[in-house]
Amino acid sequence: MNATAPLVDLLGARWVAQAPVLEVVWNANSDYAAFALGDGTLAFAAGRWEGGPQLKPHATRGIELIHPQAPPPPVARFAVHDGVCLSLASDPAGGFLSAGDDGRLVHLDIDGNSNLLAALPGNWIDAVAASRSGWRAYASGRRVCISGKQSHELSLPAPAGCLAFDTTGERLAIAHQGGVTIWSAATGASRLLAWPGFHRVVAWSPDGRYVVTGMQENALHGWRLPDGDDIEMADYPLQPRALSFSADGHLLVTSGGERPVCWRFDPPRGAPPQHCGGTSKSPVTCVVCHPTLTMIAVGYHDGAVLLCQPGGTDVLFVKGRGGAPVVALAWSPDGGRLAFGTESGEMALVYLPHALFRIENTR
Repeated sequence: MNATAPLVDLLGARWVAQAPVLEVVWNANSDYAAFALGDGTLAFAAGRWEGGPQLKPHATRGIELIHPQAPPPPVARFAVHDGVCLSLASDPAGGFLSAGDDGRLVHLDIDGNSNLLAALPGNWIDAVAASRSGWRAYASGRRVCISGKQSHELSLPAPAGCLAFDTTGERLAIAHQGGVTIWSAATGASRLLAWPGFHRVVAWSPDGRYVVTGMQENALHGWRLPDGDDIEMADYPLQPRALSFSADGHLLVTSGGERPVCWRFDPPRGAPPQHCGGTSKSPVTCVVCHPTLTMIAVGYHDGAVLLCQPGGTDVLFVKGRGGAPVVALAWSPDGGRLAFGTESGEMALVYLPHALFRIENTR
């Protein structure tokens, strides 16, 4: 196997749309990746490729690549919004939830059948999220609607920027100007974690002890929820728009620089951040930690996608430099595939069995 070739050329499939990719999300059982496009459509790429590339052990050369015996399945595209999809989420009950600037929240199953869940004419639905315990939430301006076992409506101090459920699915974090609002399903009540500035994105640690936001002010801010302790993480050259905790919760990886920035969240907390991956003059646009392995997928403004490990400089190139910025990146829940999309409409799936990572990493 030629480990110096980009992995997308060896183990991947690519498609091109005539609209920019805005977001990519996998469904709960890793069967499909949904790409939200700038023309209001969703494109579904099948995660299973019959006759696709394979890796098998070789008696003398470690791993042997078996080239594809059949072309990849075509993507299926479905018109969902009259404008732009602003937020996309996997629905644990099946399919996807899509929110748009046409004021519509739509559930789409994997066959393309749609169900209108909410309509707010003249308004945008800015964000949507769903939880493993059956809750759904969407935000329109300062209003957040939550449905599940009961229905709840929150009025925020400022318009919502991002929604995220914790791993239990029983708490919702809402990022906005001036801090984060935490809603609890157990009580139906909300709690404001105040901090000045515009909080654009939000992430939970896997153990639910920490909430961290990426701020417009080129900084992170975090809260340790058991005691309300604040954590300041500043001095980024750019806005950290992508946040991802490692599967064990010991590490938070972010964009905001020319290499991924890695913060420790196990004792001793407060250590300075580390960087990983190769040096680059192009800023990082996306980061996402593998769901089980100690590995990070990274997308760059110059079009590159690579894999690296915390604190390391060795990389595997998924896609080489050149082309439009990478704007969407997602591991399948089972960790066997990586999906990415670019501003120019390129969509790709790369099939990455765990056996591949027994190969020594190369630049």
